[in-house]
Amino acid sequence: MSSGLQRRRVASTNGSSTNLAVPNSPSNVPAGPHSPDLSSSFHSDSATYSSENGHRIAFDPRDLEEGDERSKQPRLTLMEEILLMGLKDKQGYLSFWNDNISYALRGCIVLELALRGRISMQRDPGRRRLPLSDRPIEVIDDRLTGEVLLDEALKLMKTSEKMSVASWIDLMSGETWNLMKIGYQLKQVRERLAKGLVDKGILRTEKRNFLLFDMATHPVSDTGAKDEVCRRAIGVLTARTFVLPSSSALLPEEVPFRYLRTIAMVCAAYAANVLENALSPLGHDARDRAFAKVDELLGDFSQWPFAARPGAASSGIAVNLPQEVSDELNENKDKELQIEVVAAALNVFTRLDSIL
Repeated sequence: MSSGLQRRRVASTNGSSTNLAVPNSPSNVPAGPHSPDLSSSFHSDSATYSSENGHRIAFDPRDLEEGDERSKQPRLTLMEEILLMGLKDKQGYLSFWNDNISYALRGCIVLELALRGRISMQRDPGRRRLPLSDRPIEVIDDRLTGEVLLDEALKLMKTSEKMSVASWIDLMSGETWNLMKIGYQLKQVRERLAKGLVDKGILRTEKRNFLLFDMATHPVSDTGAKDEVCRRAIGVLTARTFVLPSSSALLPEEVPFRYLRTIAMVCAAYAANVLENALSPLGHDARDRAFAKVDELLGDFSQWPFAARPGAASSGIAVNLPQEVSDELNENKDKELQIEVVAAALNVFTRLDSIL
């Protein structure tokens, strides 16, 4: 008798033949909006559910978990938002004189992993004796995120010894004299991010001639996505009361830490020297006030606990922001060690010029 799964056609009670799905067959995963409710008929031992007509259909529970995970994540990662902000719309490439963006993108990888609940500070009270950016971090959830760069970094962190936020950003950037750790460097990050944005329909790929060589460029094809990122950056740095729309296509209401994520985005853009591109529609005075505000945000949120307090005196811009972040932290009290990593990464950004 042959081994493996088999599917047989059996006669139903009305005489017609019916497909009977064998348990554990991956071809019978339910899909579509009319899939039956799994909660009442799921059998964890066999990974099957009973449909309305009594058939048992197999599915992989991990697919359900990943689907639920994806629904709570933004459409774009922080790295993609920073790259998109720095790209020239029609030419499709970054400024050749930008030395900061590569390092800042590695910092965004750490930020994104922390915001997604994959890494946190090591649970050791003694860590507080160390400077914030020198405290060791650890992987607390090694499930794949579906983003290639994040998963590659997560694998490195999982298999290596415990290191600090500053050390990981240095190593992933290649800023190390230790030849034994040169393998930690993430290569072609900008190109891989651009290809990911092409897959998401936001960029397109073109060949462009630069006198001596041809280079692949990635002009913006979905200007709406870039406009939304820039509007969010302008709003948090210029509006007296900053409110994130619940209907955002890039940052749905289900995403945790939406306000803190927005602060991380503008601080990372500032560190990467691409924020000025987003603020170009503003006048000279408004732009100066926006840069002063991002300096304030970087100072307040690059320490732990955060220095920003609800009701405290501020520049008169985004006066509700400390309260919004405080509410997010109160709703996620069990994730404080993850948010400490966010503060540590922003702390590294405050001294980026001295590092480079």
